[in-house]
Amino acid sequence: MSILNKNINYSYWELKQYFTEFDLIVVGAGIVGLSSAISYKNKNKKAKILILERGLLPNGASTKNAGFACFGSSSELIDDLSKNNSETVWETVLMRWQGLQILRKRLGDKGIDLNLWGGYELFDSKENKIKSLEKIQDLNKEIYQYLGLKNCFSEYTKNNFGFKNTKGIILNKYEGQIDTGLMMQNLLLLAQKKGITVLNNIEIKAINDLGGKVELKSINGVFKAKKVVVATNGFANELLKINNIKPARAQVLITKTISQLKIKGTFHYQEGYYYFRNIKNRLLFGGGRNINFKKEETTEIGMNLKIQNHLDYLLKTMILPNTAFEIEHRWSGIMGVGSEKKPIIKPISNNVIAAVRMGGMGIAIGSKVGEIVAKILKD
Repeated sequence: MSILNKNINYSYWELKQYFTEFDLIVVGAGIVGLSSAISYKNKNKKAKILILERGLLPNGASTKNAGFACFGSSSELIDDLSKNNSETVWETVLMRWQGLQILRKRLGDKGIDLNLWGGYELFDSKENKIKSLEKIQDLNKEIYQYLGLKNCFSEYTKNNFGFKNTKGIILNKYEGQIDTGLMMQNLLLLAQKKGITVLNNIEIKAINDLGGKVELKSINGVFKAKKVVVATNGFANELLKINNIKPARAQVLITKTISQLKIKGTFHYQEGYYYFRNIKNRLLFGGGRNINFKKEETTEIGMNLKIQNHLDYLLKTMILPNTAFEIEHRWSGIMGVGSEKKPIIKPISNNVIAAVRMGGMGIAIGSKVGEIVAKILKD
């Protein structure tokens, strides 16, 4: 066996188990990678499948996000419709909704700790609120047509959750929140139960489609497969050359327990560039890349002090005014974005498929993407 690291000492058993040819190798063990492998295995019971993950845990957005079971806030959809073909926008929204239903059916609501407490969008100007309210009827009409959901968006006036400097709230009654750590653990357990092998700390350096088979080179050895799926989202162009996708780093923080926290549900602000939710009596808050887009087009895991300071400022002045709180932890994750939010799911060569650019909605859309990938592989 040809390997890159000559000091590796594999046994006969290890070579037989991990370095013979697989029917399918998936690069990336996030929600898209796991979902693609599971969906393919469901259609091909005898298939030998391997998932390779670069880190101990994925560094994308699957478990680094806020855990929103959402398909788009009102202002975000309005902005998308102003920039992209309307049919493409609504097809993408449908994919998100379908993905959530596949995920729920696959793992069960308890398996993802789903709470359908609604999603709320905050507006800091009457002008922006009125702009969205004027479009609500049209949005609801399209959502009913594509998703079959009635009266999705409405103005919310019962209370303002203690927010300051806000001029209105729009409710999406079909939105919820999930525990993405629990989700990923149960997806991994399901994959393993189906006989799918997962190896961590394997960084693929190159993918070569040789026609009859594909070779994936790493310092750990050369892996072989009949078909390969690259599901590395914002990291895609480290292995492939794909237009209209770039990394987008997301900054997130969580507070310590807050006594009598009034916030319950998922919340959006400024076209979804800011988002927050309760986790029991803690507040998770993320976003802000819109104030420093260029610097956040990176695959480097780390903090942006300007964004973190702004998140702290919004917590103190708008979200939790007159409330004592402490930040317990901060982190970041890498999304994949482009000029449109519909995922890129396409063959790169005869035996290599890309499933990338989730547009910040991987949790919602990832399971549907996995089904599409499995269908392409079968065809």
